Amino acid sequence: MGLEIDNTDFKAEDFVLFRDRLQSNLRALQALLKRPGFGEGPLSFGAELELYIVDHEARPLHINQEIQRRLDDPQLTLELNRYNLEYNFSPSLLSEGCLGLTQSEAIGALNRINSAASQLGGSIVPIGILPTLQQSDTGYHAMTPLDRFEALTNELTEIRGGPFTIAIEGEEALQLAMDDVTLEGANTSFQIHLRVPPQEFADFYNAVQLVTPLVLAMATNSPTLFGHRLWQETRIPLFKQSIDCRPKDSMHPMPARVNFGNNWIRDGAFELFAEAALLYRPILPASGEEDPEAIVDAGGTPELHELRLHQGSIWLWNRPVYDPADGGHLRIELRSLPAGPSIVDMLANAALAIGLAKVMQKEIKGLLPAIPFTYCTANFYRAAQKGLDAELFWPSLRQTQPEYYSVPAILEKLLPEVPEHLSAMGFLEEDFKPFLAVIDERLQSRQTGSRWQLKKLAELRNDMHKREALVEMLLQYQKNSADNIPVAQWQ
Repeated sequence: MGLEIDNTDFKAEDFVLFRDRLQSNLRALQALLKRPGFGEGPLSFGAELELYIVDHEARPLHINQEIQRRLDDPQLTLELNRYNLEYNFSPSLLSEGCLGLTQSEAIGALNRINSAASQLGGSIVPIGILPTLQQSDTGYHAMTPLDRFEALTNELTEIRGGPFTIAIEGEEALQLAMDDVTLEGANTSFQIHLRVPPQEFADFYNAVQLVTPLVLAMATNSPTLFGHRLWQETRIPLFKQSIDCRPKDSMHPMPARVNFGNNWIRDGAFELFAEAALLYRPILPASGEEDPEAIVDAGGTPELHELRLHQGSIWLWNRPVYDPADGGHLRIELRSLPAGPSIVDMLANAALAIGLAKVMQKEIKGLLPAIPFTYCTANFYRAAQKGLDAELFWPSLRQTQPEYYSVPAILEKLLPEVPEHLSAMGFLEEDFKPFLAVIDERLQSRQTGSRWQLKKLAELRNDMHKREALVEMLLQYQKNSADNIPVAQWQ
């Protein structure tokens, strides 16, 4: 949703033109991917972090535009709701010590944002779902007044043709109906970008899909919504349901705009871009002026504005990205991991995700027949629901029937291979080693962000009402997070 638009009143002819241009974009991309040398070059890493802004009583504070104006930082962008911000960290090469560079930049950026927020009576917190959020904090009054957010909300609501239904099971099950999509803004994440050579894209993307449930189970940090104890990573069902615009009375199955994917890919990234263009209705039909096919024919690199805008309205948990920068390249955006608890935890999750994917990449082709994609999807939702207690189906070249293993058991087997594969990719050992130590400690302690929140909340409820306990828990969380203490060490 990062590309801004300047129109919210779309007509039928706008959709017709946009669809035509989307097809032209696809033909240009297909030709571009066949160009010798396209997308090759040193591997780079980037990340985005979404944040909550809260007041002194731990309630959401609607000052994202005011903070943005004060800081005048082009890497700081607005999110759907007025109490959320996103910071886009500078991409860096793996060989430059990208994890440590990102950590240093993140510490500085969050200190600057917090300083600006404090002058306006607030502070920031990186957390998957704000524990103190109330239903009254959602709705049109909370939406950031930007054209793209208004257009997005209007189109999704019109397609849905009725309220968005939220139904999440848990210790304290939650059911409600929303007239708009602003509950989507309750979800904040730490998104990882990794540049991938086109010839490796299919295998590496499939490997990322396979290991995502393992990493998500280790990273859970969203156990509550509106005070209800739900999934270990409640963001996963909430995000999907809060913008599920599929008509309730439709007899024709269609994939949700938020999903884990529809199948393993076989040839390359083009499959995912084509699927996005052909399966999903455009909702932001703002067309550009570029002739992408002519640009490719002339040896240039097109912007592919329509394709990139359309991709931004389809929220795969692992999303392909085309970037025209530096002659054009492809990235994989890992979107399922929550914000928080600490910067060091988030970058440890990134190292784990990339390292595990590289471990599995070497044998992924042989493993795919042993794990139907529906099994991998089930793993993803099981990990979100149960966290480290999840039992996942894990494939083997020697299996004769489906076998399930605990998340810790799978990780303990795979983790020793991660350092060698990160080094082979170009990461520096002195860069990734401290972050893998954070993962080891978390695995040994079995303490994720979600587990800490639930334990702390239960402890505080001995002497406090629920609302008071949620506020006090968040205050302690903020202090530990601001001190960049790994969650495994939180008392």
